[in-house]
Amino acid sequence: MNIATFAAGCFWGIEAQFRPLNGVISTRVGYTGGITKDPNYKLVCTGTTEHAEAIEITFDPDIISYQELLNFFWKIHDPTTLNRQGPDIGSQYRSAIFYHNKDQKQQALNSIQALTVAKTYFDPIVTEVTAASIFYPAEEYHQCYLEKKGQGSCH
Repeated sequence: MNIATFAAGCFWGIEAQFRPLNGVISTRVGYTGGITKDPNYKLVCTGTTEHAEAIEITFDPDIISYQELLNFFWKIHDPTTLNRQGPDIGSQYRSAIFYHNKDQKQQALNSIQALTVAKTYFDPIVTEVTAASIFYPAEEYHQCYLEKKGQGSCH
């Protein structure tokens, strides 16, 4: 099993979209990329922790590749808006790829380059590509949040 970590706005919606993909073994939402140790939702919402709301995906690379996850990541959010996704504004909602090894880093950079060359987006991609750091799982009530509210299904 491999791990991929992405940030693309509010983690509730991102988790609900990634969970059903064939080859995704499990997901968990949380906070990463910041400076505050052991952050919580209330603190991250202040925008002072530098953490992003993120999703950590455990996946089977024999069923779904990291590149396929990247392709899906680009489709489910707007990577051209700095620190914003829809109505959610703040650095905690930034677009980011947190790579776990050199191969993931290179694939992420290559995908940004390919999208840029293809002029897929009118505006420049602002997605940060940075090494994965400590992933702090969000509080339990955030895990599978939309599914708990009857807006999807956890497997």
